[in-house]
This record gives sequence, structure tokens and C-alpha cells, in this order.
Amino acid sequence: MSDVWQGKRVLVTGGAGFLGSGICHALVARGASVTALDSMRPDGGANPANLAGSPVQLVVADLCEADLAPHCEGVDAVFNLAGQTSHAGSLADPFTDLAINGHGQLRLMAALRAGAPKAVLVHASTRQFYGRPLYLPVDEKHPINPPDPNGVSKLAGEQYWLMEGRVQGRPVVSLRLTNCYGPRLRVKDARQTFLGIWFRRLLEGQPFEVWGGAQLRDLAYLDDVVAAFLRAAETPACAGRAFNLGGSPPVSLLELAAAVVAAHGGGEYVTREFPADRAPIDIGSFHADDTAFRAATGWAPAVSLEEGLRRSLDWFRPRLHDYL
Repeated sequence: MSDVWQGKRVLVTGGAGFLGSGICHALVARGASVTALDSMRPDGGANPANLAGSPVQLVVADLCEADLAPHCEGVDAVFNLAGQTSHAGSLADPFTDLAINGHGQLRLMAALRAGAPKAVLVHASTRQFYGRPLYLPVDEKHPINPPDPNGVSKLAGEQYWLMEGRVQGRPVVSLRLTNCYGPRLRVKDARQTFLGIWFRRLLEGQPFEVWGGAQLRDLAYLDDVVAAFLRAAETPACAGRAFNLGGSPPVSLLELAAAVVAAHGGGEYVTREFPADRAPIDIGSFHADDTAFRAATGWAPAVSLEEGLRRSLDWFRPRLHDYL
């Protein structure tokens, strides 16, 4: 295990969420002193159970309102995972979506300029703003065509940070994530990803719904995504760039449904047409070309889809009540 993080002071925004808490646990294991800053909004992915038993300092604060200066002063690195990620939520309330993903990012930027002007920052972005792909796999040169307000606001947040790198000289890396899954995922509903509600239904002995079924997806397991974030921060050649981050080879949603059932050892699902209110923002099939990130860092996913699904369900089985 790398000793790069030994003794380093690290801020993780969105640190009580699914990916944020995974990064927190990994950093603590590597000897870092970690502060997790999270608004703990009930409609987000944060859960107090995600950091239970950890020496991580949890600060409950909202990027849009809190005094961020004390938490940014003197940090060596920032993993920036705070954000509004619900596509349906952005359609219902685009103003709050923009406030979190735009205004909140600018407030964090200002605090870091004052307190930690050279800290490396790795920003969690999304493949969503590519929109419906013109070709597969999708590389970083693909045209941008956000299908919903969340895609627009997430693109704005990413571009603000890349601009910060160009103008202020901060080492900034943006990772455009595909569907991520694993322990500590939000499973009470589908706000974080459809796999969350699939897991819940299976564990409760109920059938889950597959909308459509032919769409292709590549999925990235938590441990692989965490490793990618750390590698991005550790690799100076990544600074100033936005990278796609994929995962396992793409599968159709129907193939994925069968794999989830197999990983659980049984279960049922039903197929239905894509709901009319969601169809306009469905991007169809998607899988990422992450050749650039692999070449820059040497990273590659280590956990197969089958193994990742099994690990996820095994982890949630005794803990489901903490996540509902």
C-alpha cells in the first residue's frame, strides 16, 4: 500500500456519501488525517452509518451556506464529491440543482484559494452530460449534449474547476464517472442509481423493475473507483485534464438483471417500458472509452461485475436496515 498519504491532511466533500466515504476509509488506511464535509441532505447519498467506527472527522455543513474556510485551511488534497446527482430531482427543481453544483462549487473554490492554494483537487464529474451517444464507446472528444438540468450544472461545476487549474495553477483532475455501485450505495430508492433499488428489492424478497432492457451500461465497483481517485491525485501528469472512467465490459440491462439475481442466489424481476416522464432524458446505451486515464495512470478495474455484485449484496444483507 502506498505511503503517499501518510500524514497528509485531506478534505473529502460529500464524505458521508457512497463514494466519498469509500475514499475516506481508503485514505485513513493509508495514514491520512481526513475531514469529511457533508450537508447530510436527506435526498442525497449521505448516511451516518457510512463513517461509523472511523477516525474521520465528520463536519455537517452545506457548501452553499457554511463558512468553509476552517475546513480548507492548510489541506494537502481535496476529493470533491459534493453534488446533486438526481436527474429527476434536477427536472423538478433546477434552481437547487444549480445552486449545489454551481454556486456551491464556487464557494468551495474561494475558500481553497485563500486557505490551500496549491492543494491537489480531484473532482467527481459525470458521463451524463455527453447525452445520447453518437458513437460507442464514448471518449473525451465526444460532443457535449446534456439531456437534463443536472447534466448542465455538473458540466458547469467541472469547467469551473478546470478553469481554476488553468488560471490559478492548482492541480485539478476531473473524473467523468459511469454507473458506480458497491457497499454504502443509496439503496432506499433509485435517486443515486437504478442498481440501488434493485439491491433493495432483491434483499427484501421482492421483484425489481427493468426499464427497457436492451440499453448497454458499464459499471464500476466502489474499490476500483476509489483506487482511480487516489491514482488521479497521485499522478502529476493528470493535472488539468478531464478523464472518462469506465468499469467492467458493457452489458445490457437484461444481462445485468440476470447477473444480479445470480449473485443473490435467486430472485425475480419484471420488464416494463421506460416511463413516459423519464424517456426524454434516457441516454440509451452508454459505455466509456477510458483509454486516456489508463494510459496516464496505469489504473485498470480489478473487480469483475460478477464479483462486485456478490460483494455488494453480501455487504448489505446484514446491514440493510441501516440504509432504508
